[in-house]
Amino acid sequence: MKAVLLTLAAVSLLPAQEPRLTNAKIETRTVTSGLDREFHAILTSENGAAWVGYAVRAVPGDHQMCCYSSFEDAAGNRCCRGCALEASRGGVTVANAPRPISLESAGYIFVLFRIEQHAVDRIRTFSADCELDGGGLPVYWFTGVPAAESVALLAGFVPQIAAEHRQSAPAMAAIALHADPAADQALERLVAPGEPDSIREKATFWLGSARGRRGFEVLRRIVTEDASDRVREKAVFGLSVSQEPEAVAVMVGVAKNDRSSHVRGQALFWLAHKAGEMAAAAITEAVENDPDTEVKKRAVFALQQLPPDEGVPLLIQVARTNKNPAVRKQAMFWLGQSNDPRAVRFFEEVLLK
Repeated sequence: MKAVLLTLAAVSLLPAQEPRLTNAKIETRTVTSGLDREFHAILTSENGAAWVGYAVRAVPGDHQMCCYSSFEDAAGNRCCRGCALEASRGGVTVANAPRPISLESAGYIFVLFRIEQHAVDRIRTFSADCELDGGGLPVYWFTGVPAAESVALLAGFVPQIAAEHRQSAPAMAAIALHADPAADQALERLVAPGEPDSIREKATFWLGSARGRRGFEVLRRIVTEDASDRVREKAVFGLSVSQEPEAVAVMVGVAKNDRSSHVRGQALFWLAHKAGEMAAAAITEAVENDPDTEVKKRAVFALQQLPPDEGVPLLIQVARTNKNPAVRKQAMFWLGQSNDPRAVRFFEEVLLK
């Protein structure tokens, strides 16, 4: 184990499992006796501030997790210059010139823990093409980290969401990005009845956005069976960001059948963002048939969220024909906000009769 002092100059390109670090005292360690044990050994022995990190395989997708300063090369590719781990607690470093992105970096993410006073201060996740400035601190870099052990370590920080600790939400996000069945199992435990709703709600988002088919199946079960209105509502949002083709049909079922008018209304809202014939038909049906006027009004708002060529004609139809005056008034209001020529012609027709 050898500590290497990296200068502010750019370091040479490293394999995807190692970060491109500058301005850091980096010590590489191979995990041989368990991640949790070796992580806590550093946590106990390190007296000052430091970072501990490692690489894990990520779920498929475009994971650009870096800072906001960006450049565009001659080919039109955009990416960040890098992140300063310490400057303003997460600012942008611009010391290094832009460099091509290595194809080897695809498929990995970096998980880093900032430790100070023998406790974890924060957790950050970066895509493997993000250059990092260590702020002159020690960086302990683990190699050979089993994904399941990474998930287990991160899961220990998630319950702190209830106490609003800032490392807990990033811990759940990092878990969700692991390309390992242990991540599915962890999120399913976190979304189970008996966990605090604040944790369950956040887990539903990651199940939909990152966990593919298995996450979709869990969300489908939640929206049909779970006792918590709040959790079912958040699970609908999780379905709205899912890439599974059946997600829209499940959301339509929630919009029609959920016992909570609020949850039905939220399902209509997110259906509008999915667009498509099935979504528009479900929203229109809610306008006509939902027993709750407030849900009908939410459905009218959802029509306004559809692309204009879909939403405006449907709003005009509601304004012309719906039997509920509050619903017609709502449709007229959103038509007035649309600035669409078809809405103007409709108002002329109505007002000049």
